[in-house]
Amino acid sequence: MSSKQRQQNALSPTEAVLESISDGVFTVDLDWRVTSFNRAAEEITGVKRKEAIGRRCSEVFRSSMCGPACALKQTLKTGRPIIGKSGYIIDSEGSRIPISISTAVLRDGSGNVIGGAETFRDLSEIEALREELQSKARVGDINSRSPLMQRVLEVLPAVAASPSTVLILGETGTGKELMARTIHSLSPRNRGPFVAVNCGALPDTLLESELFGYKAGAFTGAVKNKPGRFDLARGGTIFLDEIGEISTSMQVKLLRVLQERTYEPLGCTRSETADVRIIVATNRDLSEQVRLGHFREDLYYRINVVRIELPPLKNRKEDIQLLADHFIARFNRLFQKSVKGIEPEALSLLMAYDWPGNIRELENVIERSFILCSDCSISIAHLPPEITAGSKVSAGRDIRSAHDIFDAQTIRAALQRNAFNRQAAARELGIHKTTLFRRIKKLGIALPEQNGRKKSG
Repeated sequence: MSSKQRQQNALSPTEAVLESISDGVFTVDLDWRVTSFNRAAEEITGVKRKEAIGRRCSEVFRSSMCGPACALKQTLKTGRPIIGKSGYIIDSEGSRIPISISTAVLRDGSGNVIGGAETFRDLSEIEALREELQSKARVGDINSRSPLMQRVLEVLPAVAASPSTVLILGETGTGKELMARTIHSLSPRNRGPFVAVNCGALPDTLLESELFGYKAGAFTGAVKNKPGRFDLARGGTIFLDEIGEISTSMQVKLLRVLQERTYEPLGCTRSETADVRIIVATNRDLSEQVRLGHFREDLYYRINVVRIELPPLKNRKEDIQLLADHFIARFNRLFQKSVKGIEPEALSLLMAYDWPGNIRELENVIERSFILCSDCSISIAHLPPEITAGSKVSAGRDIRSAHDIFDAQTIRAALQRNAFNRQAAARELGIHKTTLFRRIKKLGIALPEQNGRKKSG
């Protein structure tokens, strides 16, 4: 029998379990001095047990969660455990190790509080995998984990490489201009300018002069030549947002540009060449506008060469944390703060909200919360009333609340995409169908009586 085996045999059953698990475990007394330190804690921190025992835990871990943000201190103060809080420690070699921690109160046989216990898990491999997945989910400036968006991102390089006109459809706030800029940045014209025009914000007379420019003397007050947006975008891309808002007379003039690639500035008798890539966008159903006679059919077919449909945020909730982290990083740079992220309970509320204003509304919510938040994490207290009002998620719920809401949204979306065929949805999600059945039952996901497995009579 080896010395290691003899040592394990000498341990109590509880100590043997703690020595065999892969999570680091340590305990402290009421003076914050380490009283136990298991094998995994040694391996993760690089600190030997004999060096840790008797020292204050802050001296051993040098963690981002020491001091006022100490989770164990909060647990000892409130008596409530904390589960799955993220942070990092500095190991014995000075490397930063991402970890997830859980805490509990330590009591003696009589129920008296004698200290605290904490488990921590090394997330280094998970962080590396997350970075790899994020790089795979990124095209240009767009990053997404949503299966709906992945279908868009897969074709984006081919769309960008072509010279064809692109029609981007999506609700207000879904990121149509960002999509247009990404197409431009990936295209052969990326060295040229990108010029955006909101067609719905300008009346016809002003829109015409903005797009095509004018010559001196074309009208009262035109004292000198003014180049239009088509001229400013020469060699690059022009993005015509809210194309569904322009009048039928303006549609005729735009149709000529698309057909002949020429236009005439106001007051000019000579045509100019439109050396631009044209991308248009709208939040309207243009086919319905054509049927109603509000949009020219010939123009519709001219702009509907390549169509990209952006899903609303309520259908791509897998991206909420990704987008929120992106906005927090940007606001940290802008306001020179160090907000660390979103607490699980707050994230669960963001996941439960329907986001009628889409990504733009999420950005505004994060900015508001960011302003109210000090250099810590965004919590429920920082969220606006429209997010927290009527929520069934309480502040005392742990990280599993966020996971359950996230899972429910993902499963519902997969079921809807597959006409509620559970086997097809399980295949898309990469799980076994029995696992999907268990999750549907556990999460209380309502299914239609007629699911996708049978044809309706």
